[in-house]
Amino acid sequence: MPHVGDLLAEMLVRYGVEYVFGMPGGQTTALHDGIAHRSPKIRHVLVRDERSAPYAADAYARLTGKPGICDVTVGPGTTKLPDGLVEALNASIPMIALVGELPLDWTSLRAKGVASQGMDQQAFLAPITKATFMVPSVAALPDLVRSAFRIATAPRPGPVALIIPHDVMDAEWDGDDTILTDDRTIRIPSLRYRPADEDLDAAARLIRAAERPMIVAGGGVHGSDAAEAVTALTDRIRPLVVTSLSGKGSVPEDRDYVAGVLNPLGSAAAIELAKEADLVVWLGSKASQNTAMNWTLPTPSQATITIDSDPLEHGRTFRPTVALCGDIRLTVEALAERLADLRPRAAWLERVHAVKAVNDARIAAEVASDQEPILPQRVMAGVAKRMTDADVVISDASWSAGWIASYIPARVPGRRFLYARGQGGLGYAIPAALGAGVLQRDKGARVITVSGDGGHSYAIGEAASLAQQGLPVVNIVLNNGTLGWLQMWQELFFTNLRQSVDLSFNGKPDYAAAANAMGLKGIQVRHPSQIDAALDEAFAYDGPSVVEVLIDPRATPIHSFRRRLAEPARKPVRPGTVYELRAWKISPDLPAPGAEAAPAKPAGKPAKAPRQPAPVK
Repeated sequence: MPHVGDLLAEMLVRYGVEYVFGMPGGQTTALHDGIAHRSPKIRHVLVRDERSAPYAADAYARLTGKPGICDVTVGPGTTKLPDGLVEALNASIPMIALVGELPLDWTSLRAKGVASQGMDQQAFLAPITKATFMVPSVAALPDLVRSAFRIATAPRPGPVALIIPHDVMDAEWDGDDTILTDDRTIRIPSLRYRPADEDLDAAARLIRAAERPMIVAGGGVHGSDAAEAVTALTDRIRPLVVTSLSGKGSVPEDRDYVAGVLNPLGSAAAIELAKEADLVVWLGSKASQNTAMNWTLPTPSQATITIDSDPLEHGRTFRPTVALCGDIRLTVEALAERLADLRPRAAWLERVHAVKAVNDARIAAEVASDQEPILPQRVMAGVAKRMTDADVVISDASWSAGWIASYIPARVPGRRFLYARGQGGLGYAIPAALGAGVLQRDKGARVITVSGDGGHSYAIGEAASLAQQGLPVVNIVLNNGTLGWLQMWQELFFTNLRQSVDLSFNGKPDYAAAANAMGLKGIQVRHPSQIDAALDEAFAYDGPSVVEVLIDPRATPIHSFRRRLAEPARKPVRPGTVYELRAWKISPDLPAPGAEAAPAKPAGKPAKAPRQPAPVK
């Protein structure tokens, strides 16, 4: 007799779900039975730690636009979910977590684990999801599954948790084939709508009047599948274009008007040019701390247009001159109609080209360097040469994001670069490679991950999962022996402090040897002359590999840190003055930190200054 696990698996199939990522439990075995009966339409991918399941589902969702599905058992499985759920919530990634639960009539026995592994899971998950539902009966399950997909794919996507008690999951299902699904919520965005015509007309007038327009393209461009529409518009009018980390690939970076990633660890050209624009169009970008350069952007003199499907994003950190609430792709297409005869601003383009030329010359010198210890820039250039346009790059947190941002260019429009910027936690890359890898394997393409030794250590057990699945993943481990960001934070802002940041001891860990032990191809690189051969071997290998590169521990993509480290008589900067290192004091051609007063507060910014930023892992 079919059971509710069959019903749930069948609904997932009808919603176009191909993979579920997680770890079995007694309370969810019926689900796994249902998935097994429907393979290969839907398959389950085992993780070795439930923390990895939502990260794998996250990457699947980013690349497909469909909700990523993960499953965990009751109690300790559930308590591993928060990192991935918060990442999805903050980054607007559609996800559904299927959570096992004790039987319904054991409700009074959940407290303090009287019934094994019991806890109040609904209260635990509610603050970190868009919605959390307890399934009270077999009859209620189909409607709650439909609700989960509808909410997960709503105009601002996010994670939903569906808690299914053991007795409901194991209950008989009559096999009724008339169960309903909603094909509108198979992928994001489930609804598309345009701003009002008068608002579009106002935005078009503002763009026409601008002499130095800039677009900041964020992750919302990819969420709306709008990269091709954005590229078509910008190829014609050629404004300055920069992106957030999550927006990388919104417009190919080989365009002469694209200055790269706007971020303290991104493009020096983007940072320098951003303050010179007279109009900033925030396109699917929430103007977060890093993209807005510690909220020094927009400046008081800059006009602004915000384009976002979420009405709550308009005016959160500044009051926009024009707010366009609507789907990114439809809004860009509507603006394109109104700007059909607009011509590029020649003087602005000339300025963009000049600043980019200085930045490009510096990058060219770095990637050609035979310096020992090895510069990460040299490694990234080698990776970029071997990539195809179909390959996907996944960044772990910390400095890996900066090395990818400036040294591996996005050559085609679309989401090919995955960054965990919703929460920015270490340990994202390898689990995400599971979710991306099963898709890339089906397409005959690769995944490349870039991690520091700290980030790689977080989820090293999942390397065995990559090997078990035989996934085409090249893992680049930039081993500097430390938690690099934190080590430099201690050095720059405190005196003689080096506390709990060192990871290497007596030449260990050996990440290449660990990879070999877990069934991957492990290669260690100690000298620049070994880089090309190691990358050739890894990219040619039919399966997952780890290329561990011993890099310069003084290398950093953060421009302000580079300047401080180069000062001959450097004194620690106390944390209370950290804002002297902000936005436009980090270009090589500008004064040293502290040489001039901080810029004025942007118009509309709250009177209370934001708290000093802590180091991001």
